[in-house]
Amino acid sequence: SSSKLVKNVFVCSLFSPQTNIPFLQNVLSNNQFLNGTVDTQFIDENPDLFNLKPVQNRAQKLLHYLGHVMVNGPTTPIPVKAKPSPIDPVIPPVPLGEPPVGFRDVLLREGPDGFAKAVRAHQGLLLMDTTFRDAHQSLLATRVRTHDLKRIAPFVAHNFSNLFSVENWGGATFDVAMRFLCECPWKRLQELRALMPNVPFQMLLRGANAVGYTNYPDNAVFKFCEVAKENGMDIFRVFDSLNYLPNMLLGMEAAGAAGGVVEAAISYTGDVSDPARMKYSLDYYLKLADELVKCFFFYPFVWDRFPDMPIHVHTHDTAGAGVAAMLACAEAGADIVDVAVDSMAGMTSQPSMGAIVACSKGTKLNTGISLEKVFDYSEYWEVTRGIYAPFDCTATMKSGNSDVYENEIPGGQYTNLHFQAHSMGLGNKFKEVKKAYAEANKLLGDLIKVTPSSKIVGDLAQFMVQNSLTRAEVEERADELSFPLSVVEFLQGHIGIPHGGFPEPFRSKVLKSLPRVEGRPGATLPSLDFQALEKQLQEAYGDEITPEDVMSAAMYPKVFQEFKEFTRTFGPVDCLDTRLFLDGPKIAEEFEVELERGKTLHIKALALGDLNKAGQREVFFELNGQLRSVLVKDTVAMKEMHFHPKALKDVRGQIGAPMPGKVVEVKVKQGQQVEKGQPLCVLSAMKMEMVVNSPLSGIVAKIYVSTDSTLEGDDLILEITE
Repeated sequence: SSSKLVKNVFVCSLFSPQTNIPFLQNVLSNNQFLNGTVDTQFIDENPDLFNLKPVQNRAQKLLHYLGHVMVNGPTTPIPVKAKPSPIDPVIPPVPLGEPPVGFRDVLLREGPDGFAKAVRAHQGLLLMDTTFRDAHQSLLATRVRTHDLKRIAPFVAHNFSNLFSVENWGGATFDVAMRFLCECPWKRLQELRALMPNVPFQMLLRGANAVGYTNYPDNAVFKFCEVAKENGMDIFRVFDSLNYLPNMLLGMEAAGAAGGVVEAAISYTGDVSDPARMKYSLDYYLKLADELVKCFFFYPFVWDRFPDMPIHVHTHDTAGAGVAAMLACAEAGADIVDVAVDSMAGMTSQPSMGAIVACSKGTKLNTGISLEKVFDYSEYWEVTRGIYAPFDCTATMKSGNSDVYENEIPGGQYTNLHFQAHSMGLGNKFKEVKKAYAEANKLLGDLIKVTPSSKIVGDLAQFMVQNSLTRAEVEERADELSFPLSVVEFLQGHIGIPHGGFPEPFRSKVLKSLPRVEGRPGATLPSLDFQALEKQLQEAYGDEITPEDVMSAAMYPKVFQEFKEFTRTFGPVDCLDTRLFLDGPKIAEEFEVELERGKTLHIKALALGDLNKAGQREVFFELNGQLRSVLVKDTVAMKEMHFHPKALKDVRGQIGAPMPGKVVEVKVKQGQQVEKGQPLCVLSAMKMEMVVNSPLSGIVAKIYVSTDSTLEGDDLILEITE
C-alpha cells in the first residue's frame, strides 16, 4: 500500500538525507502514488523517481549570508562610513485592477514605425523617467536593488502611464547587479515587466560594446538584443563612447533586428561656442547626424514614412542648469527630455521631474502628468534613498558643481569615480583626481567621454594621482610606466577609433611592440559558439541554465562565475530587504523573508559567538521557531593575524602594488627570467584593472601573492634579482 511504501521510504531516508529527500519528493508528487494505485513494482516501473533535483536548502544558505554580514560587514564594497536609515518607505496606494493604457500599447499595436509617428504627433512634452536606472547610477553608485524598484513599480504603472518610457536597464546596471548586488539582471527586467505592462521600457546599449566595457563578436551583440527584447525591453538607446560610426551601426542593426525601437544617440563633449575648442564643432555634430540617418535609413520608403524623426535629449544636472536646458530644448523642438523624480534628481542625476511638470503646466509643452502624484512618487524615493546612505553622493558632494565645465566628468561617472578613488585610498585627493581627469583627457587626445571611454580617462587620472605623476611626466616616461589595462587596450584600438585619431607619440611609446586593431574591433572577432558555452555552463552549474544565463556569461564570464558561486554558497539574497542585505540583522531582531509566494521564513538573530582557534565565530538564529547556527570565518580577525610585507622603495628589485586591489592573475613563476616591461601580474579594484610590469630585467626570486590575494597600496608582490 501507499502508506507502507511511505514508511519504507522514510526509513531509507534516515541513512542518506541528501539523496533520499529529493527521491521522497519525487514519490510524493507522482500521480500513480497519489492515486493509491501502487504495488511492489512501483519503483521499478518509475525510473524517473531517481531523477533527483539537488536540495536548494535556501534557508540555511541565507542564514549563512546573514551571519557572514554580521561578522564581516557588507559583501558589497562600502565607500562611505554611513549606516542605512532605519526608516522604511511608505508605498503610496495603488488602485485595484489593470493599469491604464500607455504608450506601450501603441508600440505593441503599430510597431516601431507607428510608435515614432505617434511620438511626433503628440501634443505637449513627453518625459522619460530615469529614476529606475541612470538616476541611481549617478547618485547612488548604481546600487539600487530590484527589491526596492519592484515596490514602487505598480504605482508608476498606474499613475505615469503617459510617460514616453521608463529607463530601467542597461548601462552599468547589468554588471553591477551581479558584481555588487548579487542578483540576476534578467530577473529584474522580467519582474518589472510583469509589474509595469503599460509603459515602454528603455535601456542603454553601448553600441558594439553591448552592456560591457569591450567589444564582443557581432553575433553576441545581436543575440543580446534578441534576448533583451524577449524579456520585455522595448527601446534601445544606442551610442558609442567615441561616436565611432561603425560601432554605433552594429548596435543599431542588432536592436532593430530584434524588433526593438532604435534610438541612435550622439554623445556630446566640449563647447561648440568656444572657438578654441574646434575638434568637436557644431559642424562635426551635424555631419555625424547626417551620417547616422543616411546609414540607417537607406531605403526610400523609410524616408517617405519618416519625414521627421523624434528628437530625444538627455543630460545630467551636475552644474545645476539641467531644468533650464531641457525647457530650452523643448522650446527648440525636442519631443522628449529625460528627468528623474524630484528626490532622485539634481546634481549628477537628471533634472527634476516635478520642476519640468510644473514649469510646462498650462503651456504648449504640458506633460499631462499630475504634480500630486510626482510628490507621492518622490516621497517614496526620499525615504528609500536613506537606506542607500553608504553609497549616496551627498556624503561628499553637497551641491551641484560647475567645475564639470572644466573637467568634463560625465554625471553618470562622477559618483562612481569618487567611490572608486575612495577604495584606492584617494578619497582625500578627489580634487586632485578631478584636475588629473582633465589632464588625462588631453593625454588621450581629447575624447568623447561616455562609458567606456570615460572609464579609461578616469583610470588614467587615478593612476596619475596614485603615482604622483604630472601630464608631462607621463608623456616623458610613457615607455616604462605600467598603465591601467583599459588605457593600453584603448590605445591598441580595442574600443574603436577616436575622432581625429590616436595621440602620438604617446600611443607608440605606451604600446611599443603590442599589436594594434585596425578598423572596427568586433569585425575581426570569431562568432561566439552559444551551444558550446551553454554546455560548458551546464557542466559547471547543472541543467537549469537559461538563455539569459548564457548571455550573462557571454558578456561577463568572470563576473557571472563569481555570481553563480556566490548564490551557490549564500542562496537567493535578493529576497532580503535592503537593510538586511547591506548591514545584516541586529541581535534580537526579528524579521521575515519571503522566498516565494506562500513560502516565508521567520527569523530571529540570537547571538554572536567568540572567535575560535580556527578564526571562526558561531552565529545563532531562530528559524521558524527552531534553533539554527552557522560557523563564519572572521576575515577581519584573520587579516589582523596575517601581516603582509611592504615593498621598500629604495630596494630596486622589490615590486609593490601600485594600488589597493585583488590579484586577478600572476603571470610569472619563481625562478623565471623576466625582461624589463614584461607583465608580472594583474590587479583589479572597482572594475579597474592594472597590469604590473617589471621595471627591470632579472630573475623572480620570490612571489608573495597568489590569485585572489587582497592587497593594500605598496604591498610586496614579488622580488626580482638582477
